[in-house]
Amino acid sequence: MPDQDFVIRVLDSPLKVDAVAWNTLLAAQDLADEPSPFMRHEYLAAMLESGSATPATGWTARFVTLWQHGQLVGACALYLKNQSYGEYVFDHAWANAYQQLGLAYYPKAVVASPFTPVPGARLLARDADTRTLLVKALVAWCGEQGLSSLHLLFASDADVRACEAAGLMLRHNVQFHWTNRAPTVAPAPAMSVAGTGGYLDFDDFLRSLSREKRKKIGQERRKVRDAGVSFRWSQGTAIASVDWDFFYRCYEHTYDEHGNAPYLSRDFFQRMADTMAEHWLLFVAERNGRPVASSLIALSGVIKGVDGDFGKKTRAKIAYGRYWGALEQVDCLHFEACYYQPLAWCIEHGYQRFEGGAQGEHKMARALMPVKTNSAHWLAHPAFAAAVGRFLAREDEGILGYSEELARRNPFRRDGSAENL
Repeated sequence: MPDQDFVIRVLDSPLKVDAVAWNTLLAAQDLADEPSPFMRHEYLAAMLESGSATPATGWTARFVTLWQHGQLVGACALYLKNQSYGEYVFDHAWANAYQQLGLAYYPKAVVASPFTPVPGARLLARDADTRTLLVKALVAWCGEQGLSSLHLLFASDADVRACEAAGLMLRHNVQFHWTNRAPTVAPAPAMSVAGTGGYLDFDDFLRSLSREKRKKIGQERRKVRDAGVSFRWSQGTAIASVDWDFFYRCYEHTYDEHGNAPYLSRDFFQRMADTMAEHWLLFVAERNGRPVASSLIALSGVIKGVDGDFGKKTRAKIAYGRYWGALEQVDCLHFEACYYQPLAWCIEHGYQRFEGGAQGEHKMARALMPVKTNSAHWLAHPAFAAAVGRFLAREDEGILGYSEELARRNPFRRDGSAENL
């Protein structure tokens, strides 16, 4: 290490990291948004303790921590992977090419929140220099362990800068996010910040859209209402145990329909209810007095027990579309449960952004606009790394062109004016 005062400790469980120290470091990250719930110690611990992210499911924890004078100054959630499932940044072609060269691609190292394609801080550090030092320590450790590669997924801008400084290759993709602000012209996919003027209500939001998109949304919502479906929502500790049970039936049913086992166990969601209730919002669709579908939304928020400068900053409040399922087929119910109900809630409660999760160009019709996501990669084999670097350069050109084409097809009124509904 460049500074002998720093000590690296690689731990085989998040439970071996003090929760308060971890969450304090998370809260101290220089971000425009409230901290992501998906990097909280409670979330990562629940992934392990519930059996959801364990060696048996392909996620072997190796949390890398950086200490100075007995204080935790840098940390990241690293997992050894023997496959590439649950990551949402696809490298199967790289694995196949490695195998064709007679090399072992697995195990590899992944810095991520398991099964969670949500951008945010991955390298928790007290400052930029420490973050860069942490990346270099990760690369050195991966080399010492004989790993094929290191992958930081859905990284923040600060993470990207540190990875670039350490020589990692960058990869970009596109997600779709909704921003709570009425555009004056066709909007760029930039993030809003806390304090900017948002929509007055859902009708105000609709007035910002083109006539075609307003009509489409109106038709979709009408189909759900005409089917006799209504919605109720509950947040935090107000989510009853019976509703958590019903949600999991829906979640599990969705995976069953596709012939897969669910990534997350019922025990995981119970731990969320027990330790992070304030970060969850549940919508339940009812028909003839019976629940028929649900969607679970995650919410950003201030981390309890952490104060100092963090508590004085005004940061954007973010909602994250995460899980959904239905036990009955109702036309357009998915759009209502996963987009229109959450967007209306975000407008009413002053949330600045709604992130729609991985993939889904269809989300643009609901005013979720393309936003660039970042990952960073190190590969041990020099020739293979060079080949991947050339591939990423070509891929990046394609992603840029795709994003520009999507932006031209945005759903908003071209003149930026509002129309009566």
